[in-house]
Amino acid sequence: MSFWEYLGNRHQQLLTDAYQHASAVFQCMVVATVIGVLIGIVTYGSDWAGSLATTSTSTVLTIPSLAMIGLLIPIVGLGVPPTVIALTLYGLLPIVRNSIVGLRGVDPSLVDAARGIGMSRLMRLLRVELPLAWPPILTGIRVSTQMLMGIAAIAAYASGPGLGNEIFRGIGSLGSKNALNQVLAGTLGIIVLALLFDAAYVLIGRLTIPRGIRV
Repeated sequence: MSFWEYLGNRHQQLLTDAYQHASAVFQCMVVATVIGVLIGIVTYGSDWAGSLATTSTSTVLTIPSLAMIGLLIPIVGLGVPPTVIALTLYGLLPIVRNSIVGLRGVDPSLVDAARGIGMSRLMRLLRVELPLAWPPILTGIRVSTQMLMGIAAIAAYASGPGLGNEIFRGIGSLGSKNALNQVLAGTLGIIVLALLFDAAYVLIGRLTIPRGIRV
């Protein structure tokens, strides 16, 4: 069976796996973004706190993804929980780091001007600092998403959702007539999803970042 014939016969299952893969990455990115930006807000004002946050989240990336999921299985079981926890932890570093860099890069004179017109600390953060720090934060989100697209494939090891199931089935049946088609379909599906997500982030950037800041 050719690759195109395989896609035609399995397109429904592949679409389902692709949707689950994209959904898992998207939901984990939302959680990682909220947590990562909050960590950045709390720590950017202190050198040691910022370094601690960056070091802690970078340490997570030194743990192999297969080992991370394997360690989580005895604690939270199989399926979605270990996938969500692992992906969220892996997605933190670029967001935390870029949040800290972006917030520290805000011109202090703008913050002083906002303080001078009576803005509270929260208002300065929401209306001045975060909007100006948004470009690097968005870049961190894009980097995290690209990483998680590939890492999410490992979730199949823990019976998690996504295109990794197609890849693992192909690897588990090496030598069969459709083994290569399964691995290729899962891999290409992840690449296509990564490109679609990245295109969406480019559009979000154009809609949310003023042209002067982009330049």
